[in-house]
Formats: sequence, structure tokens, C-alpha cells
Amino acid sequence: MKKHLDITVTGKVQHVFYRASTKAVADQLGVRGYVKNQPDGSVFIEAEADKLTLDMFIDWCKEGPEDAAVAAVETHEGELKNYRNFEVVKKSGAQAQG
Repeated sequence: MKKHLDITVTGKVQHVFYRASTKAVADQLGVRGYVKNQPDGSVFIEAEADKLTLDMFIDWCKEGPEDAAVAAVETHEGELKNYRNFEVVKKSGAQAQG
């Protein structure tokens, strides 16, 4: 069964290709949703997949790309939005369309 997670990643996670790497991993695993930078320096992800896939995805989020230094990964379950793909949202304030 599919789940929806709101994920906040803190640490050195901007300007280290975190969003692009997250998209690559999400596409590989079949995770849908989006990733975007937050004004406070964190990265926010909405992710949808089955529990096992999300567990693997979160394990990756805790590591991040080579130059990242992840301090914490916080997750909250949310309502399924049935995203069709996984997007990198470039502008803050812009929302990915389901």
C-alpha cells in the first residue's frame, strides 16, 4: 500500500546537488513527489511509494550525495496526493503539480 511522507532534511544539504541526487534516487526506486530547498537552508521532500521503498529512500536521504552533511531527517505521514513523477522544484514558493 502506498504511503505519503513529508520529509525535512537539515544540515549541509544545499549547494551540494542534494535535490538532483534525490531525484535520481527517487526515479531509480520509483518514488513520486518532489524536492525543494527551503529558505532556512533545509531541504523539503514530499515522497510517495510503498513502505519498503520509502524506507530505502529515507536511508538514502540520511546519507545524501557525497558533499552533503546531513544533520537530521524528520518524517511525517501525510495524505496521498498521487503524484505522477518526481520533480525538483527550483523556486521556493512554487509547488509541484500532482
